[in-house]
Amino acid sequence: MSRHPLSAHRFLTGLIICLLICLFTTAIRPAAAAEPTEELLIGIEPEHNIFVQMERYRYLAGYLTEQLGVKIKLTIMSRYGEVIQRFKSLRLDGAFLTSYTATMGINKLNLEPVANPVNLNGESTSQGYILVRKDSGIRNVDDMRGKSIVFVDPATMEGYLFPLAYLEQHDITDINTFFNRFYFTGSHASAIFAVLDGRADIGAAKNTVFKRLVDNDPSIGQELDIIAKSPMVPEVTLCIRNEIDQNLRVKLADALLQMDKTEEGRKALRQFHALRFVKSSKADFVGIEEMEQEARTAMGNTGNN
Repeated sequence: MSRHPLSAHRFLTGLIICLLICLFTTAIRPAAAAEPTEELLIGIEPEHNIFVQMERYRYLAGYLTEQLGVKIKLTIMSRYGEVIQRFKSLRLDGAFLTSYTATMGINKLNLEPVANPVNLNGESTSQGYILVRKDSGIRNVDDMRGKSIVFVDPATMEGYLFPLAYLEQHDITDINTFFNRFYFTGSHASAIFAVLDGRADIGAAKNTVFKRLVDNDPSIGQELDIIAKSPMVPEVTLCIRNEIDQNLRVKLADALLQMDKTEEGRKALRQFHALRFVKSSKADFVGIEEMEQEARTAMGNTGNN
């Protein structure tokens, strides 16, 4: 049986019908399904494995996008101090900052601290540790003379500012002459492992990272001693540029602070590995400013002021 070719008239008629259906479907699509045209770029410091971090923050960004109607985009900083330059170039609208970089951002860029996540252990704060191997024979500052020390990054409180302030309190104002060597690892976990493996005699790192490593491998806690602890400070704070619309900043703060009140919010918090968010203020960072003043002399002598 032979087939009759499709006429041009029938082809055009079918094409017009298809186009009308597509236009009609688009016209009745709910406005909520449209992608937000406004967006905020939020930075994340390299606290942990960057792939794990991005996975955690991706859920939070998705939740905030839905709540605010503003697209929340994320970017990972390559190092702690970079975030200040990113704000200065106006490439960042906000960032989740650790205590020292938050303090610098507040003082230098007039950033507004918005909220802190509360970890699963019920805490929103952290502190610095000074660590040594138990078999090192190091028990106090006098025992550190002529040894090697490892820091995390010049823009960290727990991994740099605190140990310098601690040393200054014990009249050590030039680490170049006091230690035979010092260097930076770039992460708290790497600083801890440097001491554990004997690549440094002394190390400075964050207590929450130390606890997580010990939870995974209790032998780490059995081999290392904590010989000094800093005061507690906010661990991570979302800070936003003051140039951001005031109404949007208020909505953002409310969205975070009310997350634990709804099932959808609690689900996002579980995926973010947090219990809730609590309000932050500039007063939370006064102690870090005082610590910075104590460390200023030794900081100048490292060439990283």
